[in-house]
Amino acid sequence: MSTTSPHRFTRLGLALAAAFSLHGLAAAQTAAPAKADDTSKAEVTALETVTVTARRREESLRDVPVAVTALSGAKLESLNVRNLGDLQGQVPSLTVYAARGSNTTLTTFIRGVGQADPLWGVDAGVGIYLDDVYIARPQGALLEVFDTERIEVLRGPQGTLYGKNTIGGAVKYVSRKLGTQTEGSASLAIGNYGQANGRLAVGGASSDGQWRGRLVVASLSRDGYGKNLADGSDVSDQDTQAGRVQVGFFPTGSPLTVQLSADATHDGSNMRGFQRLASNLWDPAKTPASSSRYDINTGMANANKTDSSGYALTATWQLNEAWAAKYVHAYRDSDTATAIDFDGLPGKIADVRASYIDHSRSNELQLSFDGGASHSGVLGVYHFDGQAGGSVASTFIAGTPFQSFGVTGGTVYTTGKAAYGDWSWRLTPQLGVSAGLRYTQETKRAVVLNQAFANDSFSTPIATLSNFDKSRSVSNTAPKLSLDYKASASTNLYATVSRGFKSGGYNVRANVLAVPASAKPFEDEVLDSLELGAKMVLDQGRLELNTAVFHNNYKNVQLSVFTSYTQPNGQQGFFGDFTNAGRANVNGAELEFIWRPSTSWTLSGNLAALDAKYKEYLDRGVNVASQKKFTNTPKFQGALNVEHRATPAFGGVLRTRVGISHRTKVYPTTDLSEAIAQDSYSLLSAGVIWERDRSLSFALQGSNLTNKAYRTDGYNIPALGILTGYYGAPRQITASVNYRF
Repeated sequence: MSTTSPHRFTRLGLALAAAFSLHGLAAAQTAAPAKADDTSKAEVTALETVTVTARRREESLRDVPVAVTALSGAKLESLNVRNLGDLQGQVPSLTVYAARGSNTTLTTFIRGVGQADPLWGVDAGVGIYLDDVYIARPQGALLEVFDTERIEVLRGPQGTLYGKNTIGGAVKYVSRKLGTQTEGSASLAIGNYGQANGRLAVGGASSDGQWRGRLVVASLSRDGYGKNLADGSDVSDQDTQAGRVQVGFFPTGSPLTVQLSADATHDGSNMRGFQRLASNLWDPAKTPASSSRYDINTGMANANKTDSSGYALTATWQLNEAWAAKYVHAYRDSDTATAIDFDGLPGKIADVRASYIDHSRSNELQLSFDGGASHSGVLGVYHFDGQAGGSVASTFIAGTPFQSFGVTGGTVYTTGKAAYGDWSWRLTPQLGVSAGLRYTQETKRAVVLNQAFANDSFSTPIATLSNFDKSRSVSNTAPKLSLDYKASASTNLYATVSRGFKSGGYNVRANVLAVPASAKPFEDEVLDSLELGAKMVLDQGRLELNTAVFHNNYKNVQLSVFTSYTQPNGQQGFFGDFTNAGRANVNGAELEFIWRPSTSWTLSGNLAALDAKYKEYLDRGVNVASQKKFTNTPKFQGALNVEHRATPAFGGVLRTRVGISHRTKVYPTTDLSEAIAQDSYSLLSAGVIWERDRSLSFALQGSNLTNKAYRTDGYNIPALGILTGYYGAPRQITASVNYRF
């Protein structure tokens, strides 16, 4: 089988970037003066300038030397993005989906970097931010999208400005700002599978505009994609209520503003359904593999829940024309109870009940400087104090000679502090340089108690598998250096070197009794990245192209694996382990584009190519890197959306869209099981929105219109006879009405 050179994608991307840059130069230098008609057309069809805060200060998306995708609230509505999981396909090099156990637990990978294990001893590889606040745990992080100003997805390590656990990138959910006028919106959506969603947002201010507020509530419900055949209850359903309130004080003539926001979400959805891909050897009935993608037949109580909430207090002070200070104090917590029947059968072959509890406090102080065209930057200090823990009660092959009952329990305490700075200078009108540095100190304390029990009442312990209280302290320095060059009025080029950092820790599933080394800590991940990019605005402002090529040197890749051992009775046992792969390289090229050739048509999309390879992966002292592959990392992915805007005879504005996304083969789990790997597939979507006027609109949206069956995750545990696949959503059709006032 032929192999691809690790530099092939880099050379291809460089060639594309160079070609686009030369095209932009040529267009700027040789284009004939536009006629009046052309100028008028360009003004009408030119793309809007998007403002982002990727570097912790407001900048144009076209100018910021960062690979970032920004989707406005209007764009999210047009693309039918209902939660963060729907961003997959709309952002290059992004994989994002609901984890196996819960509808609200998020799994995110960017450019091959992420973490699929949701247990409290492990940190995510992509940072999730609600406004300025870091969401530390994946439970409850699959945020619903409503009353959103925009979502920014930053690709590549963001260690300097965003700190630890943004080694792959960051996803920023930006809520709508407080306004000075009374306004709001109400929407109602119904669809197949009994979908019924309602959203309401109301904002206003005092007569003098000093006091401002906003209240947003949402109720989201849907019947299940499948059934629990044991009792007829739904699985893979939705039952979510969410709310957010914001209050701000903007005193007239004062440099000080204060805002308080609070949010809460309750999700009472049932289990996630899945397909049994093979008969289970421990099943007395020898039930054959199931044909349904979602139906299960569990004897467990069909109930999950997640409650998450938080608040943030933000104070800003305009010290003078150039300097401003910003302080953010935040608190977040979540409480999750999850039932996972690994086998999906009435018998207790592999039944797990897990509870997760976490809370965290953070404080951040920023000083920002705006020196106009000459230089600007931000300085800051950050403190984080978090506690995450829970209990996982497992029943394996009950009623057989090899039955086992165990509880994984404990708590991980994390404290961290950091100081950072990022500054940009304009050396010439064409050439700019940015430099950043972040220093982080972190301490993790893991308190672990894992026990084996006599039966599934979990009342009589018979063995202690692990009982330890250990701490580790680490420090990290994350630098970043960028050069940007305005090659022409239409083309900006940039080059960036940066470092990302994800802290290590302890395996809270450790089985010290069988494998003493499992109590040792796993190491920090470090990723060094070189990225070259070009951002171009061509065709008189109607065409925008953003390209990036990158080379990542990835060290100590953290991997959740199964480790086997021999039990005293001679049988093979296993436990969930954690390890570090030594080294890996990830090379890639990305392209984003949006083209509005006329007032009627808009084409947008993205392409990404990734070449991710392990260079060192030691297994019992043997380097098996050539046999390993990255999970959740397709070699190619892309999407295209075609939108049309018309003014029909019956009035208003009619917007139609057709979209298609494609991904090549993906391995969702580290065991690289071919049985649960997902081959290449494409998804088709479409939508029609009629805006009768600025107040009232109607929409008909459809996703996965071909009803494609595609796996997002799965389990392959031969010792328990388990082979299952979790599937993405089937065809969904939604009709909605939205009223703005």
